[in-house]
Amino acid sequence: MTVLDSRPSGATMSSPEMLVDPTGVSMSGVDDLGEGRGPAWLDDWLKAHASDIVAWRRHIHAHPELSRREYNTTELVAKLLREVGLKPRVLPGGTGLICDIGRGPRIVALRADMDALPLPENTGSPFSSTVDGVSHACGHDAHTAVLLGAALALASATELPGRVRLVFQPAEEVMPGGALDVLAAGGLDGVERIFGLHCDPRLQVGRIGTRIGAITSASDLLELRLSSPGGHTSRPHLTADLVHALGTVITGLPTMLSRRVDPRSGTVLVWGAVHAGEAPNAVPQDGLVRGTLRTGDRDIWAELEPLVKDLVTGLLLPTGVGFDLHHRRGVPPVVNERESTQILRAGIEAALGDDALAGTEQSSGGEDFGWYLEHVPGSFARLGVWNGVEKQRDLHQPTFDLDERALLVGVRVMVHTALAALA
Repeated sequence: MTVLDSRPSGATMSSPEMLVDPTGVSMSGVDDLGEGRGPAWLDDWLKAHASDIVAWRRHIHAHPELSRREYNTTELVAKLLREVGLKPRVLPGGTGLICDIGRGPRIVALRADMDALPLPENTGSPFSSTVDGVSHACGHDAHTAVLLGAALALASATELPGRVRLVFQPAEEVMPGGALDVLAAGGLDGVERIFGLHCDPRLQVGRIGTRIGAITSASDLLELRLSSPGGHTSRPHLTADLVHALGTVITGLPTMLSRRVDPRSGTVLVWGAVHAGEAPNAVPQDGLVRGTLRTGDRDIWAELEPLVKDLVTGLLLPTGVGFDLHHRRGVPPVVNERESTQILRAGIEAALGDDALAGTEQSSGGEDFGWYLEHVPGSFARLGVWNGVEKQRDLHQPTFDLDERALLVGVRVMVHTALAALA
């Protein structure tokens, strides 16, 4: 096999080739923790192609692409699917794709996201990102390699009990996310259920965290711009003190929300950026504060936008400062349906045994898989990627890395879950 040529993020390749690990690092000895659990065609395929899965992940990791710029990643996945006789359909935006395996009226979907983050990498890995300021710090490279492995393994089966739809989704890391692109393209048309996995560095490799009900939270973005005539700090009574007003909102809005929303809902507002003025003796004319508003309750999420506007109005009215509030609704909570979660757990047990099952808590993080569950039932699980020895390295950090044995674990779980859902 030869290596795919490296291009800048967002560039397309006219004729992608098969690839190997771009660093030349040996990929032998990646343990298959579910080896021998069958079906025989899956065991045989993984035995022959385990190193390919690792190579795909390392190549994608070394060549990360930002949201809606995943051209090379999309082309790589599409080519490998076509080589086994499948017919992937690239989404209208040019990144992400959908592909069916098997026949029959029943369809279950498996989803992976493909985009990287605008973060530098600091892992010291021989296959670290080659793109400045961009890295797979959330494990989407692993998600893509896992679903690609599951796809080619399923394609090797003599017969399947129905159809499996592969959803390689772009742009999970932005709002609005790529799940809406998939839905707009008819990606869930005819689908009974959908399943997905996400890397979890808190779980040891070989364990999968599941949960019935909400597993992630809704996440919105708030941007509040303030305006004032400005003035001299020696005469604040002759103007509207913009910085004081900013402080009032920064401290007051989270407090007021905690008194107006059920505390059991996990609703939390945290500011991430604030800007106003330069001179210490001048009241600025403009100010800006941005933050994220999260909740674990689907019904409360629907009520937050008008509530936030009312609270901001009440807080700022006495200050005389003008404002413009932009409330960008992000993603709903991922709420795992009971029967789908039981199917997923059956797939995990078949793939790895009872010991692989782990509980998991609801996260305050957002995940646009929730949009799919607004349309069809499904379940989302956490894939253990910690090696159990080294320090746990969190997601969305430049140091995030994973134990590559999790790739084969993920393939087995995806395949067995699809088979269980179609049984």
